[in-house]
Order: sequence, then C-alpha cells, then structure tokens
Amino acid sequence: MQNKFRSDRYDPTGSTERDDVSRRHFIKGVIAAGAVAGTATMVTGCGGSGDSSGGSAAGSVERLITLNVNGMARNVDVAPNETLSHTLRNKLGLTGTKIGCDRGSCGACTVMIDGTTVNSCSVLTHTVRNDEVTTVEGVGGGNGQLHAVQEAMIEELAPQCGFCTPGQVVSGVALLNRNPNPSREDVRQALAGNLCRCGAYNNYVNAIVKAAGRA
Repeated sequence: MQNKFRSDRYDPTGSTERDDVSRRHFIKGVIAAGAVAGTATMVTGCGGSGDSSGGSAAGSVERLITLNVNGMARNVDVAPNETLSHTLRNKLGLTGTKIGCDRGSCGACTVMIDGTTVNSCSVLTHTVRNDEVTTVEGVGGGNGQLHAVQEAMIEELAPQCGFCTPGQVVSGVALLNRNPNPSREDVRQALAGNLCRCGAYNNYVNAIVKAAGRA
C-alpha cells in the first residue's frame, strides 16, 4: 500500500521512484569513478616526481662532486648555480685564476678545459665534472718549475700590474700546445680574449714568440 502510495505520489517532473533510484545510482557511480581517478592520478604523480629508492629527486643537482683539476681529483661541495671561477678560487684555493669583469669579457679568469681555453666565470662547475681543468697553477712542472711561457714573460717584462697575467699565460700555453711554432699574428689571435688594462700587449706577444722555441 505504501509502495503504491510512493509510486503514485505527485511528481511535477513526471519521474517515478524507479527513476529516482536510477538517478541516485548514476550519481554515486560518477562520484566513485572520480574518486578512483583522482587517487590514481595522485599515485602516478608521486611515482613520477619522487624516487622510492631514496635517491635524489628528478631535476635535483648533486652538490658533492669530484673535479679533475691540474691532474688531481678534488672533492668539493658545489652549489647548482656556482661558476667554475668561484669554485677554483674560494673552494679549492687556486687564486691564480682572477675574476675581473665576471661576465666573460676580460679573460682574467681563463683556464683550460680539456685543452681548450674558456672564461671560467661563465662556466657552471657542475658542467665540467667529467672534464680536465687546467689553471695557471697547473701549467708548469710538478716541482714548481715554471712553464717556458712564464719564464719568457719574466724576461720580456710582460706583466705590469699583473692582474691579467694568469689568463695571458694560460692562453699562451694553450696556443703552444696546439701550435708549437705560431706566428706573431697567431699569438695576437690567441690572446684576443685577454684584455690588459696596462696595455702591455706587445710584451705578451714577444714573450710567447720567445717561448715557442723552448716549449
């Protein structure tokens, strides 16, 4: 009787009890499906951005690295945005590398990476962890013996204030490593990225030409 009353009650939309039950089931199904989908997305997202093994999160940078500098493996704690010049001077104590403009324009911070000269103020340390870095401290002999370029620069009185000299030395050594008999024009081209605020360019060129016969 009661069922008959409920089934026969007035409904302005014209729906029956059976329609209400079906609608409730439908809404419950939609809500349940949404909850399952949200949970799956959350689980998938956690798995994609994290590392269940306890390793570094994706995109993170390891801070403690090993650098090959002047033939030695050096362990150093490096910030993700740290430049090589900063690491060499302030972390490894290799202060022969000077920081002048700090914008890759003056060449005072010149070092060799795998034999090629670069401005170390414009290189992130993390990018050279698998390369061989050579600074002005590493161009001579292991017992403190000067390189032929350094000896020639002393003889030619090339350094004036001396601030740019380490970069000039590294560029000169790199040139002689790839071209043992350079012309004066070759030397000028090799030193083009090394600015000398004292204007002693001819002295530096003379020194490297002299060193060419000794290196």
